[in-house]
Amino acid sequence: MDPNAPNGKNRSTPQYALYQRENFWKSNTGEVPPFNTDPAKLEELAKTKLSQGGWLYASSNAGLSHTHTANRQSFYRHRIIPRILVETNQRDTSTTIFGHKVAAPIGFAPVGINKIYHPLGELPVAKVAGELNLPYCLSTAGSSAIEDVGKANGDGGVRFFQLYMPHDDELTISLLRRAHESGFEACMLTVDTWQLGWRHDDVSNSNYAFYRGIGADLGLTDPVFQRKLKEAGIDANTQPNEAGAMWIDSIWHGRAWSWEKMRWLIKTWKEISGGKPMCLKGIQSVRDAQQAVEYGFDGIVVSNHAGRQVDGAIASLDALEKIVEAVGEQTYIMFDSGVRGAADVFKALALGAKFVFVGRLWIWGLSIMGEHGVRHVMKSLLADFDILMNVGGFQNIQQIDRHAIESYEKSYQLLPEKSNL
Repeated sequence: MDPNAPNGKNRSTPQYALYQRENFWKSNTGEVPPFNTDPAKLEELAKTKLSQGGWLYASSNAGLSHTHTANRQSFYRHRIIPRILVETNQRDTSTTIFGHKVAAPIGFAPVGINKIYHPLGELPVAKVAGELNLPYCLSTAGSSAIEDVGKANGDGGVRFFQLYMPHDDELTISLLRRAHESGFEACMLTVDTWQLGWRHDDVSNSNYAFYRGIGADLGLTDPVFQRKLKEAGIDANTQPNEAGAMWIDSIWHGRAWSWEKMRWLIKTWKEISGGKPMCLKGIQSVRDAQQAVEYGFDGIVVSNHAGRQVDGAIASLDALEKIVEAVGEQTYIMFDSGVRGAADVFKALALGAKFVFVGRLWIWGLSIMGEHGVRHVMKSLLADFDILMNVGGFQNIQQIDRHAIESYEKSYQLLPEKSNL
């Protein structure tokens, strides 16, 4: 990209493609790009930076990783159809999510225990998201206080709170109030993680940070949970393992919610937040998507938790097609699971998603170089997306529809190991 090109000043979004030029120019000033953002090489580098426990938790999938593999295979069967002689000089990468205009249809997926990837946990991630005007989603399993994450994200940041609903309504209400008071604009209940899926590497290495006194800060800073710790006779300072276990046991383990509880949750969040959106994350079934609409959820995230929960499940992208066909005009559909680059974002949008979340990419960046690593990964992804729209012949997000891709039959061979394909 030429930074002096006359069309640049007329764009409504930044010329993200300039980040390519910036990296090409570095050798002239004795610099090098921070690191390679090819997903496979990014993952390899992150492995060298993380502890064994951090690496295993970040990379492990449910069972034999067949759902993870299916996620990647499903992207490959859809191919982009480039257009030519389209005036893309003033292209617009922006979109709107729940009334907020953001830089691109790309957001930071909720990921727990960021402190096992970097000492500052979620704070540098939220900061970069705010800088780039991309939505940030904080997990209830996060390892930083809700209030601190809100501050790091900044006054102009668009942030959502991903809820794992505690077994205790008083604690749920406390978390929702904290999120609202910290400027979180939507609540997103994850419904595919009543407990962790069976992940061989984590189990065989007794690898669970919460049971080792790491990563429970979001809960330990909650006044209701602090009182419950005291009632249980647990001192978080001298008994961090017991405190961490009590926290995570109270929001995950041993309690599967049903649809009956959803009306209470929607009503409670709406009352606390003044009517802000409530969404469901983890939808794979058409019938579940229809029920989400019937119960009054404002949006859904089509996701299989990146293959970390149910082994041998359908690919999330395959589920997206059917769900869009069934309820695409009735709710705001978002997508998550298996995204590794701009082409994947494009394909999910073409299949009907209005917004796409990415997780493992920025996790690797955080693991490699903290805040700078997250920024490099996400600026690279934005540049990749901006360039794809340019060379592919698409002027704005609205033009990325079903006509923009060609799809082939599902014919997935069993691969011997997980792969970025």
